[in-house]
Amino acid sequence: MENARIRPRFELTDRVAIVTGSSKGIGEAMARGLAEFGAKVIVSSRNQASVDAVAAAYRADGLEATGIACHVADADDRGRLIEKTLATYGRLDILINNAATNPYFGPVEGLTPDAYHKTLDVNLTAALELSSLALPHLRKSGHGSVIHISSIEGLHANPNFAAYNISKAGLIMLGKSQAREWASENIRVNVICPGLVKTKLSRALWENEQLAQQFTNMIPLNRMATPDEIAGLAVWLASDAASYVTGGTFVADGGMLG
Repeated sequence: MENARIRPRFELTDRVAIVTGSSKGIGEAMARGLAEFGAKVIVSSRNQASVDAVAAAYRADGLEATGIACHVADADDRGRLIEKTLATYGRLDILINNAATNPYFGPVEGLTPDAYHKTLDVNLTAALELSSLALPHLRKSGHGSVIHISSIEGLHANPNFAAYNISKAGLIMLGKSQAREWASENIRVNVICPGLVKTKLSRALWENEQLAQQFTNMIPLNRMATPDEIAGLAVWLASDAASYVTGGTFVADGGMLG
């Protein structure tokens, strides 16, 4: 397109992105979206074979991707993820903290310390620590972007999800705090809050026909989302098209919260 003024701002050519929890679901869709817009993407999750398979599929489609295994709750793994990214591509411009877990579904009084700490370690603490490890390299980028994947459960308390709710609410405030502190260095931090998306993590909801119907009845669009429907928001926030956007919380829930 000749004389395009806005469209080039969405391009991510030569930028390097890490997406945690990206061997499937929302993470995989966001990683592919970034790659389709030109980014060199690190596909990351706990299993090396899984991330290698996703990265190979991207490369078969002419995209640039490398698989690096990382258990985000492990400090050594977090360090290796950053180190291997720099060794592979020499820079880091975009970090998407997407990896999440929800080992317990039930009433608050039944939540064990182990389940609570596991949820917070993976969903919140890992995002804090990875962001801090990435910070020196995002400074060098000149247009660093951090995106935390929270949930509408971080904005309203859904029964039987206490630890998950707490971790996702924490991500929203983490993003706002980082955005305040890092804006002067041209590092933007934003948060995406998906609603009900058909992924492995939400299987307990959508595999139960009664529960699934109960939830979709509360959604004005009257359906759950696919992972690809979240990817466009991530591409925008990662790109210069969102260069004046930081500290934001963006809901993609089919109108559920209204």
